[in-house]
Amino acid sequence: MRRMSAAREELTGAMAGIAGGDRRALKTVYRLTSAKLFGTIARIVPDRERAEDVLQDVYVKVWRRAARFDSRKGSPITWLCTIARNTALDELRRDGRIVERAEATLPEVEDTDVLPADEWLCAMEESEALARCLKRLSGDQRRSIRLAFFDGYSYSELALKIDVPLGTLKSWIRRGLAGLKGCLGG
Repeated sequence: MRRMSAAREELTGAMAGIAGGDRRALKTVYRLTSAKLFGTIARIVPDRERAEDVLQDVYVKVWRRAARFDSRKGSPITWLCTIARNTALDELRRDGRIVERAEATLPEVEDTDVLPADEWLCAMEESEALARCLKRLSGDQRRSIRLAFFDGYSYSELALKIDVPLGTLKSWIRRGLAGLKGCLGG
């Protein structure tokens, strides 16, 4: 746990450096986060070359937006992962694959002190605990959450893909997220 805290502190400091125009800080952020961000992007944009281009776009955005990051509101990796996910979804939208971005965003959790569902899942997606908790969900809930949150399908696209009413799909996802939050202690 101490190791994780040190890494978070280093990343938070590097984000502040980027906000101040320090190019070395950007290299630090890249070194600490590029593998995770590339993994997030590659799940949405499976073509490696395009995913690498998206990763580059992410760090350009980070350079331009670093001053907006507020460590009191969340962890730097969550903020970065959200930028990566949204940039990857933007790339798909350019191809016309994502029709309704408004429905591709995830619902916020009712407790206002908790991260929005997309940021929370993004931060937890590589964890063994998440994998264990996903296995506890019903097959419909698990599949819907994976396709919506990790593969970038909008709710409308997903409802068509798996041939269920949109309301049913949203219920599966809402219940699945509640189950994950309970299982993970969130």
